[in-house]
Parts: sequence; C-alpha cells; structure tokens
Amino acid sequence: MHRLLIADDHPLYRLALTQAVRGVLPDAVIAEAEDMPGVHAALAAAPDTDLVLLDLHMPGSHGLMGLASLRAEHPGVAVAMISAHEDPVTIRRALAYGAAGYLTKRADLSELQAGLRAVLACEEWLPPALREPVARAAADPGDRETAARLASLSPQQFKVLARVAEGRLNKQIADELGIQERTVKAHMSAIFEKLGVRNRTQAGVLLGSLALADPAREA
Repeated sequence: MHRLLIADDHPLYRLALTQAVRGVLPDAVIAEAEDMPGVHAALAAAPDTDLVLLDLHMPGSHGLMGLASLRAEHPGVAVAMISAHEDPVTIRRALAYGAAGYLTKRADLSELQAGLRAVLACEEWLPPALREPVARAAADPGDRETAARLASLSPQQFKVLARVAEGRLNKQIADELGIQERTVKAHMSAIFEKLGVRNRTQAGVLLGSLALADPAREA
C-alpha cells in the first residue's frame, strides 16, 4: 500500500491533489500538511512515506530549502515539487537538488495523474510543455556542487545547519535538538569540512542560496 503526503497551504488544492491521487492509487494512505513543520512532523510519524508532493512556496519551505531539508533528513522519501510558477531555471534547480519531478498547478487531472504515475515508478517527470524550455535553461554548476555537498551531510548535521542559517547559537541548537553543546560543536566542524566553508556565516549563506522569492507574494 502506498503512503503519500500532500504538502500545500491551500485546502482546495490539497483536495484536488487527493482526488488525482485516488484516481491512480485508490487505496493509498494520504496525509496532509500545510507548512514545513507539519511536513516534518508527518514524516516523523510515518517514515515509510513513499512520496511527498511539496508546494515550492509553502510557508516555512523558503523555496528549495524545504526540498533540500527533506532530501537530507528523509533520503528514502521521494519528493515531487508543485508550483503555479513555471520558470525553467527554477525547475532545473529543483531537479539538481533532488526533486523527483515538477508538477504545475495549472495541469489538468490527466496530466497530474501521468506525473504521479511516473514519479511513483521512479521516473523523473516534467510537464510536456516545459520539457524543452527546461532542457534549454542554463544549468548552474554551482547548484550541482552545492547539492552534492548538502547530500553528504547526515540528517542531524542538516538540522544543525538549518538552525545555524536561522541565526541560532550552539546552546539554542543543543536545547532544540536535545543534544549536548559539545555535540553541536562537533557537528559544526564536520559541516564546515563537508561544505568547504570556514565559518557559520558562510555555512548559512550557502544554505540561504536555495531560498526563492514567491512571485505571488511580490505581486
């Protein structure tokens, strides 16, 4: 039996995605989340989840940072991005950071279901109309290198890095994660080495480079 998590802050779109999933997997177990803390809580409760359908600009996701956190902390769970925005460069970046596919919110039911079938079959999915523009979009070699470096972090190291990027101090990180401060320091040393950075500021900037502005909120 397949288990999916639909992560989007719009209830009506979550309902539409649920209906699309039911058309492909009538017996699937479907959970929902409306923000990134909810996503992490749902995956902690059901680590055997097969697929997350993640809204690119869901609250707390900060663009590709949400994707990177899921790939680091739950590497066995596939993540497909969902967005109303179809910028080819953004899509290329999402694939570089480990997205299994990219679904657009203007897709009709048949296209959504085709994308779901492909991703569940471990095939990369892009909407047909976007495949050529994405192929033409210039890939940033820096994204591939950053993705590889982030992928080298352990789940706990990524949790520490995410809190460093938010400006937390070692003691605060230790308290939040329930570990000793010296363990945080050890993680920081490993993070610096794996990311090829020298200090906390550089580490935070590297992770922050994954953030994307939401065009809908800027309009």
